Amino acid sequence: MPEPDTTMIPPAAPAITEEQPQARTTLLLCSLGFFLITLDILIVNVSLTRIRNELGGGTSGQQWVIDGYTLAFASLLLFAGNLSDRIGAKRAFGSGIALFLLASIACAAAPTLGILIASRAVQGAAAAIMLPASMALIREAFPDARRRTHALGIWAVGGAVAGAVGPLLGGLLTTWDWRLVFAINLPVCIAMLALLTKVARSPMRPTPFDWAGQIASVIALTALIYGLITGGAHGFGPEPVIALAIGAAGIAAFLLIQARGRHPMMPLELFSSVGIRISLAAGFAFMVGNFGSVFTVSLFLQQHLGLTPLLAGLVFLPAAAFSITGNIVSGRFANRFGPRMPIVLGLTTMAAGLGAMLLTAPLGSPPLVGAFLILTGLGGSTAMPPVTSVILASVPSERAGTASAVFNTFRQVGGAVAIAVFGSLVASPAGFVPGMQASFAIAASVLGLAALAAMFIHTPDKHAHR
Repeated sequence: MPEPDTTMIPPAAPAITEEQPQARTTLLLCSLGFFLITLDILIVNVSLTRIRNELGGGTSGQQWVIDGYTLAFASLLLFAGNLSDRIGAKRAFGSGIALFLLASIACAAAPTLGILIASRAVQGAAAAIMLPASMALIREAFPDARRRTHALGIWAVGGAVAGAVGPLLGGLLTTWDWRLVFAINLPVCIAMLALLTKVARSPMRPTPFDWAGQIASVIALTALIYGLITGGAHGFGPEPVIALAIGAAGIAAFLLIQARGRHPMMPLELFSSVGIRISLAAGFAFMVGNFGSVFTVSLFLQQHLGLTPLLAGLVFLPAAAFSITGNIVSGRFANRFGPRMPIVLGLTTMAAGLGAMLLTAPLGSPPLVGAFLILTGLGGSTAMPPVTSVILASVPSERAGTASAVFNTFRQVGGAVAIAVFGSLVASPAGFVPGMQASFAIAASVLGLAALAAMFIHTPDKHAHR
């Protein structure tokens, strides 16, 4: 099969018109789904200090509250992409919403840290089912590449809005009770289930599940994250080293299964496209910078500087507001200049923001942190919509669910690894601020390399993949 064209964005994106009511409903539903998935990361970060005070666990417990979600998310995304293709995106999306609703109830009622982490893992599994299905639904509702680019920009606003309200809402709710940050999901899930009844039925493409690949991926990622978190908390003795070795062996086994299996969950031919390879690197780097910085800055503001959850949430508010702007203008930039410009510019801007926070961290100034977070928020929101468009345009429509799952797996692995590594650094004997500076240096370097790679993304031509 020839390599899919990665230069997919024609010159202009027409607005979604009134003649497309079902497409508009689908876009609203998928945007709400992305809102919910993103909200449950950001809103919980601001609550970590209160959760630790009530349920215990220290820094490693805080890491697991976040990574329990992201680990399940990353481990099951490839399976979920296959599930979306097999049973239809609409049915998969509805199943994910229902499971997320039940898991949120369990999180809100959790009496111990272990039960909370387990419930967060179920939430992550539900999010894994929802995300590739939502991207496939957008692909079905907007088959035209120009309209899809515009729609993906709007879809991404769902995450930006969650970024805008998440930290502030999390701080406000945590002031009363941290359990409310999970209870707030319930009305959103109910509204989404109501909207789902108005969405057209999705096509089904029955294919066997790759059970061997799924088991290998879960073992590999779980062992990797466990080794990083345990090693950071207690030193890299025999237990975390063995876990890391198991993780490496699991990754090798997974790749071997994908290369030789009859029905791989991550077909290796996807990587034949230059656009796919660069986009996966960009997605990984974005999450290292985004999740890593939100986690680290949340702890810095509350545990190091002593801010209340509400004040810590307010520090994130300007950055989140600029993120909405970035998502709105990103599609216009991509349609006018091609995907390369907004991706390179966005990733570079994120790296600059992290570099500035690295240099000013010893000052302990919340206003400076808030100002430099604007760069990371604006940069990330500018880069990600065109990256997503490159992914969807680089594969035929029947591979949309699988391709989006691979992309988001790389993203979530980046976030999970960042939290595991950065949490270990800030808890190291060197002290919180040096650990935070080391974390920002790593994130900025990864983003810089991804921006350099993105310069090789092709500019659009008229043979866009539709």
